[in-house]
Amino acid sequence: MGNVALNQTAPDFEMEDFHGSKVKLSDFRGESNLLIVLNRGFV
Repeated sequence: MGNVALNQTAPDFEMEDFHGSKVKLSDFRGESNLLIVLNRGFV
């Protein structure tokens, strides 16, 4: 995945939510705000 420029649509991706359900970025297209937190965890 490459860089995304300002005002460019982000590429679609899929990941699991806290409940284990699959969620795609495109599921939220058209929403006002979207916050994505990617936590690598600490070992």
